[in-house]
Amino acid sequence: LFQSFCFFLVIGSPLTLVLMVASAAIGGTLQYGYNLAIMNAPTTFIQTFINETFLERWDIQLEDYQVTLVWTIIVSIFSLGGLVGALIAGPMTIRFGRKKCMLLNNIFLMSSALLALTSRAAKSFEMIIISRVLVGINAGISMNVQPMYFGESAPKHLRGAISLSSAVFTAFGVVLGQVIGLREILGSEPCWQYLLASNAVPGFIQLLTLPWFPESPRYLLIDRGDKEGCINALRRLRGCEVQSSELDEIMQEQAEAKGLKPKQPWELFTDRSMRWQLITVMIISSAMQLCGNDSIYFYAFYVFKEAGISDEKIQYITIGTGACEFTACIMCNLLIERKGRRFMLMGGFILMTVWAVVFTIALSFEHLISWMPYLSMTCIFTYILSFGMGPAGVTGVLPTEIFNQTARPAAYMIAGSMMWINLFIVGMIFPFLVSELSEYCFVPFGAVCLLSALYVGLFLPETKGKSLSVITHEFHKLNFKGQDKDFESQPHVEYQLGEVCHSTAL
Repeated sequence: LFQSFCFFLVIGSPLTLVLMVASAAIGGTLQYGYNLAIMNAPTTFIQTFINETFLERWDIQLEDYQVTLVWTIIVSIFSLGGLVGALIAGPMTIRFGRKKCMLLNNIFLMSSALLALTSRAAKSFEMIIISRVLVGINAGISMNVQPMYFGESAPKHLRGAISLSSAVFTAFGVVLGQVIGLREILGSEPCWQYLLASNAVPGFIQLLTLPWFPESPRYLLIDRGDKEGCINALRRLRGCEVQSSELDEIMQEQAEAKGLKPKQPWELFTDRSMRWQLITVMIISSAMQLCGNDSIYFYAFYVFKEAGISDEKIQYITIGTGACEFTACIMCNLLIERKGRRFMLMGGFILMTVWAVVFTIALSFEHLISWMPYLSMTCIFTYILSFGMGPAGVTGVLPTEIFNQTARPAAYMIAGSMMWINLFIVGMIFPFLVSELSEYCFVPFGAVCLLSALYVGLFLPETKGKSLSVITHEFHKLNFKGQDKDFESQPHVEYQLGEVCHSTAL
């Protein structure tokens, strides 16, 4: 976290922008990573609690597969909550704005923490399920709204790095959840209910700090027509007087959107001018979950046990998985504005394909060669590292860059829905996939990564440092293939946004 904070200062981000990013993300995407990770440590304790509850209520002793099924529902219901959050995020951002939406989102979080905290005393595993739904809604909203807020608030030359910080904080949330989940802290049998409720702390931090920062400048001007508010927000976020070129581009986008209502998700499916943008975010958002990376955090115990790691060492090794993704996301932050979105995304998927193949080979020979379990463990780390270098961060940046203001909330709703639906599917089938396919459990994930890399290489144009009009022009060639002569003749203005200024911030 400190490395990421220093990175933004080194590349010239004004302090207000850096602090805004930290405030929004601590109560935002950090929650997604944190709530993925904290469910691994209390696995056996909650399973015992489920069994004891059934025995006390109905005098029924559950079979192992029945306990696994209930546990899988508790874990995966988080994804259904996320789907609900993704669907309501769009209307909420239109009605309340980006910043206020994130503040209101904490209602779901605090309700979830209260249910989790009291579930043990109430002897109700159903309260844990409801708690997971609510915290899933919180994560679903923040995963959509936060990248939108960052992308609309950042200058163009920092847009990728600022938007990618969502992934950095997600990875930091994973590491934090893994550390807090250690048996020596809150991952012990007497404390698991406090572990599940500990996500309220970052929420309180956001409630205390985020109100001090401005709303998205683009939202203020384009959606609210508040030019003065937009200028004041830009002045605070840039730490200097507003550059006329930046304001001109926002006003140009406002003029293009004048008289247009925010689009609904179903309208994007019938709009030919956005066909390939929509296909792109649906495929990439789905691949982000179908690659199986987040399931490693959900079911790290199962994965490492299959790799031959002893039970007592697993909780410490899982911290390494989160640290890998966190490190990779920071590296991606350093590289994304140099190498571009397309390179990082395609490279990440290709590397994940390679490591999935090596992991399968290692699992196949683990009983024949003594050091194979260590190769398996290495493959898990490198798989997560490759994920963090590309798909983890770039996926959240794309909807901000390839959709205009009227379509952006609907695009995030669709992208978020695809992500959460596929996370739920993978979360439900993953334990059974491990038990049924055994050493071949990562073959389907490797196939998804390979196909995703091919799609990115063939169809996704580079968006680095480009204005929305230029990016739209690139997609126009795909959307209207063979019919773009008229569009070619139209001028496309490339504004230089967010030039580094040295004036004193107001």
